[in-house]
Amino acid sequence: MTVTTRDLLDEPDRVRQALSPLRRQLLARLRTPASASELATELQLPRQRLGYHLRQLEESGLIELVEERRRRGFVERVLQATADAFVVDPGVLGIHEGQHAGDVHAAEHLLDAATRTVRDVARMQAGAEREGKRLLTFTVETEVRFDAPGDVHRFTEALAGAVADVVAKFDSPSGRPYRLIGAGHPAPRTE
Repeated sequence: MTVTTRDLLDEPDRVRQALSPLRRQLLARLRTPASASELATELQLPRQRLGYHLRQLEESGLIELVEERRRRGFVERVLQATADAFVVDPGVLGIHEGQHAGDVHAAEHLLDAATRTVRDVARMQAGAEREGKRLLTFTVETEVRFDAPGDVHRFTEALAGAVADVVAKFDSPSGRPYRLIGAGHPAPRTE
């Protein structure tokens, strides 16, 4: 089983450095180490232009030096992305949490919960990876079809009651706390 490493981009400058199409392409390619001359040949780009973008990515901590080797009288630097995938903290994009905390039927409340989940899980996963551990999580995902809009509210109340019963059965004051988020949104339409 291959483990995918992820890095949470929670600073606007790091997000900005990773956004251009060329830099996204470099980050994807640098999942495996390569030198600037190898990349210039592969991507058919001038080495100077490529060097500029590589320096910017390295200064932002998105790629790192993994090897230096002597080639034809100069030192060739071999670089690699610091993670296999990068997750952007939605908060960096201007999503403000907590404004709709009381309205469990508001789309904004769902976005707040999703923002917290993305941020918290990405940070904990990165920490677990640094320690050589696996972050134990679980996901329950399904689809339900409602005949009438009022069914959504009745379903939500019934589900909340069922979840409360299951939580009461398994909750232990001395155990490790887990956050459980139940969310529903319309499924995207398929053509």
